[in-house]
Amino acid sequence: MVNVSVKSVELSNGETLFYREREGGEIKVLLVHGNMTSSKHWDLVLENMDEKYKLFAVDLRGFGLSTYNNLIMSIKDFADDVKLFVDTIGLKDFALVGWSTGGAVGMQFAADYPGYCNKLVLLASESTRGYPFDGKLNDADEPRRFTLHEEIKRDLVRTVPVQAAYDTNDVALLKLIWNAVIYTHNQPAPDLYDEYVQDMRTQRNLAEVHHCNNTFNISHFHNGLVPGNGKVDDIHVPVLVLYGERDMVIAREMTNELLADLGDKATYVELKNCGHSPLVDDLPQLLDAMTKFLEREVQV
Repeated sequence: MVNVSVKSVELSNGETLFYREREGGEIKVLLVHGNMTSSKHWDLVLENMDEKYKLFAVDLRGFGLSTYNNLIMSIKDFADDVKLFVDTIGLKDFALVGWSTGGAVGMQFAADYPGYCNKLVLLASESTRGYPFDGKLNDADEPRRFTLHEEIKRDLVRTVPVQAAYDTNDVALLKLIWNAVIYTHNQPAPDLYDEYVQDMRTQRNLAEVHHCNNTFNISHFHNGLVPGNGKVDDIHVPVLVLYGERDMVIAREMTNELLADLGDKATYVELKNCGHSPLVDDLPQLLDAMTKFLEREVQV
């Protein structure tokens, strides 16, 4: 039985981040979750990844047990929190694995803070050019791309209904959403699924995360809302791009953008018969792809 402990650290910006730490060997890995999740959703990885790896899984600000004292308004805000977090616990020379929105956080962190992570794994990650948010303010409206945080807060498609489900503990609706787009093939064990749903309800930054993804762009291209800042060029570590062939959240076009913008620094592996959560769809396949990359010698 692996030993996983839940810890917390106070950051200099007034936030407290909680994290899970799993005992292991010399290879250090930081796991960064995505939207509607927290470090809890890494539990199968924490329990099953080879014990040669020492694992850390953080609750980002406004998720899980972490505080949400100040609004998150950009992916950079999350990345800056991660920087304060790893400094506080003394973590360096680690691989960073980012899932979905966590992939954007990982890319921003690697670009802004060289010398910390040695490899980057992007699991079902949004594009270097962000994730556009299309919504409606009235039932009669045609969906359109929003530009403002205030619009996203009032969106009737992805914000208001999900927030209402969080607030009222509408487990049936939350499972309906996840079964439609996340767990389209396999589902977690019933007890674990219930734990995941209750964990989703800890999120306090739903509209802000949508806004962060909508405005994220480290490419050299305009994404239809904001110009790219070219920060992708500041990522100087090997990158593994993992994409489930049945992913209904991340369009293949977004993955193609990732690969085009990252260029030669990226290695691509398609996860067969997996959707947006390879952790549930095929954990052995996911762990095999990750560990082969993490153990590969970097060519100088």
